Amino acid sequence: MNNRHSEEEYPNPTYAWYVVVILFLAFVVSFIDRQIISLLVEPIKADLEISDTQIGLLQGFAFTVFYTFAGIPLGRLADKKNRKVIIVVGMFLWSIMTAMCGLAKGFTHLFIARIGVGIGEAALTPSSTSMISDYFPKDKRGKPIALYFMAVYVGVGLSFILGGLVIGIVSNAGDTLVLPLLGELSAWQMTFLIVSIPGLLLVLVMQTVKEPFRHGMVTSDGKDVDSGLGATKDFFMTHFKAYAVMFLGFGLAGSMAIGFFAWTTPLFNRIHGWETSTIGLTFGSIIMVMGTLGIILGGVIADRLLQKGQQHAYIKVAIWAVLGAMVFSGSAAMMPNPYVAFALLCPAVACFGMPVALAPAAVNYITPNQFRGQAIAIYIFVVGMINNIIGPISVGVLNDYLFNDPMAINRSMLIIAIVFGTISALILTWSIRFYKRSASEILAEDMA
Repeated sequence: MNNRHSEEEYPNPTYAWYVVVILFLAFVVSFIDRQIISLLVEPIKADLEISDTQIGLLQGFAFTVFYTFAGIPLGRLADKKNRKVIIVVGMFLWSIMTAMCGLAKGFTHLFIARIGVGIGEAALTPSSTSMISDYFPKDKRGKPIALYFMAVYVGVGLSFILGGLVIGIVSNAGDTLVLPLLGELSAWQMTFLIVSIPGLLLVLVMQTVKEPFRHGMVTSDGKDVDSGLGATKDFFMTHFKAYAVMFLGFGLAGSMAIGFFAWTTPLFNRIHGWETSTIGLTFGSIIMVMGTLGIILGGVIADRLLQKGQQHAYIKVAIWAVLGAMVFSGSAAMMPNPYVAFALLCPAVACFGMPVALAPAAVNYITPNQFRGQAIAIYIFVVGMINNIIGPISVGVLNDYLFNDPMAINRSMLIIAIVFGTISALILTWSIRFYKRSASEILAEDMA
């Protein structure tokens, strides 16, 4: 039986965009819930009596290991089962576990709760990007996919802004609040509880989303596309160098960005003496505006280079972005004037934002349609393991073991900017030759 659907059989465009907006909001909420801990470093350290290294583990390792490992089977599941159900279950889980972060009484409890957040959020992107692809024809997917990934910086920015506002409101009500059944809770605990609510509300909104028909699952002669494990293994082994070197480069670039997002609040707390609520509003606004601008700008520049025949355009622009981020972020960390530091963080965040969309676009460019879901899942796994583990903990380790001084945080952040930025740029430059080779081979196969 031939299941091919015509162009006209895609869902109504208005409804399709409605679904994209819902998935965008879900992605925003997911980043608020995963990133909010970065704004709460100092009160968590004080209440739970833990070190900078342990904070790094909570920010990166606890979330990332399970987020990335769960992503691969959940990506495979998204290719076979109802994607809406997968998203709803994941959203409910991460929202509940975010609330449990607010009820944690020690490092172990908070660590376990962060694991739960990671597992729940791993369900979102593989299913969401797959659904978007089935809501829009192939030549109309660029804008909805770009909107979806803009949620990364909108979510991170909102986590700082809303987190800062919540902390300010709760703190003004007193150092602690007493709630029925829950007992006495501090401001940081209340913040976790409050930010868990939007995800639970979106679980209800997701009931208005329909599971779309899966397009592109048959070949032109009516046969099913082979996307099984065997075919997937053969393809990725053939192009192993192109993916592996590229993933390593993007992973280290992400380590620099995530390291700065995780430790900018403590930097301005310790070095400049700013209140957390003020930092959240200022840095969150910079992330939302400049990060989103970076995503758009990176795509525009890469598209122009692609139109000129430069197949490696996504990687080329990413290299420029990494070098720019290294210079601006490293300079910001060492600035004695907080206003100049924030001014330098504006171009730094824009540069951080560029690879967010460039990396998945580069992956899709050299990946045939039947392998793209799995390719993105592998990308999330490899890059996520590198940047989320190394990025947050690196500053904590340098503070605790190299300088043995929490006030050396600015020097630690300068070091990660220089080390991660330089190595990432060199590796991405090395990856170009493998990437161009694979791109040419795949283009030749498509034209055959």
